[in-house]
Formats: sequence, C-alpha cells, structure tokens
Amino acid sequence: MLTLYFSGTGNTKYAAEYLSKILGFKCHSIEEDIDFERIIGEHLRICVCYPIYGSRMPRIFKEFVMKYKKLLEGKEIIILITQLIGSGDGARAFVDVFPKNHFSVIYAEHINMPNNVCNFFLLPLKNGADNHKMLKRANAKIDKACKNIKNGKIIKRGFNIFSSIAGLMQGVFENQMNERGKKVRIDGDYCNACGLCADICPMKNLSLSNGQIKHNDNCTICYRCVNKCPMKAITTFFHSKPKKQYQGL
Repeated sequence: MLTLYFSGTGNTKYAAEYLSKILGFKCHSIEEDIDFERIIGEHLRICVCYPIYGSRMPRIFKEFVMKYKKLLEGKEIIILITQLIGSGDGARAFVDVFPKNHFSVIYAEHINMPNNVCNFFLLPLKNGADNHKMLKRANAKIDKACKNIKNGKIIKRGFNIFSSIAGLMQGVFENQMNERGKKVRIDGDYCNACGLCADICPMKNLSLSNGQIKHNDNCTICYRCVNKCPMKAITTFFHSKPKKQYQGL
C-alpha cells in the first residue's frame, strides 16, 4: 500500500503522513528522487493526496500522475484532498484526467486545513495554536476515513451532481488561474538574492543569476516561496506584499 502526495506548504504532507501512519501505507512526496515507476508498479492500492487550487489539482501533481498514467491502470485508488473551505468535486478532479474505468476509486475525502494564502485580505492567516481546532477536526475526519477504509466502507466525497456543479463553477477559471499564477513577481527593493526561493521551488521555476532571482513562467501556485521568503519579496497570483507568512504545521 502506497501514498503519493504533493504539498506546497505542509498541510497536505501532514494529512498524507497522518493517514499513512494509521493505515500502514508507505508515504512519499512526488518531489523525492526515487524510482516511482518501480514503486507504483509494486503496489495495488494507492492513496493520492494533493491540495485543491480552484477545485482542480495543482499542475505539478497533474503532470506527475500523467507521467505514470499507464502504471495506475487497474489500481485501487484512495483520494485525499486538502482544501480551505470547499472545493466541490476536488477529489473527483483526479478521476477526470483519466479514461473511464482506468482504476477503481474505493474512497475519496475532503479535509479542511489552514489557509496558506498569506497576502489576500479576505483570507485570514493563522499560525500555531490558532489552528489547533481546525487541526483537531482534520485529524478526526482522517481517523474516520481510515476506520471506514479498514472496514471496506466506500465513500466518494465530491462525486455527486451537486459537488460537480460547485466544482464546475470554480474550475471554469482553471486556465486563467494557471496563466495568472505563472507570473511570479520579485520586488527588487526587498529581495536580497539569498536564493532560498530557487532552492525550494518544486517546479524549478526560480533561479539565481548574477545576483538576481529569475523566473521561467512555470509556477504551480503552491505559495511555498511566498511564505518562506525572509524578505517577503516574492509573490504569485495575488501580488500584495504579505504582512505575515504561513509557518506550516
């Protein structure tokens, strides 16, 4: 049994590792330098975990699963997605990129996690103990999902018609969101060219050259660099300078 996840700022990593510990799954980030072809091929039951951006998978995760599309054929799939408030059919978005009946989904669940978008005024940012209640609810929901999976109970969150409508309303802007998100901005008045953002970018979109950070229009909007920059000099999607940053779990 295997868990594969992508996590921008730690929320999905937490959920994936928590579930995997209970169920006894091996757990790997898709950013690891390992033989995914061999590992995926060896496992029949696979849990995929990813955060939701506009009711859709992050582009980095979509590209990863498309790379190993053939190997996922015939597998038993558990889908665990993390979201801020609601994503409609966020879990079903994984199924939509594959041919019909490519694999069997035996469970799908949505887990609400803390906000990591640190520079949009309508989304309050909390850290540490302020997220305790939300984390407690997330743990309880994962505990329940694990119990159901162990007992063979099938639940597919996000697969009904109402979820599809809600997801469609959000997902209709997927292409526009990806295009806008590609435009990373670096504030030269604050950037000290430390290179941290280039080191941690999962897309290798950022690079340090001649004392300046450059980008290649290949951002997946994970907000990792925005939250980690010591000078708060980098933004993507929303371009207000963050007053404080999400510290993760």
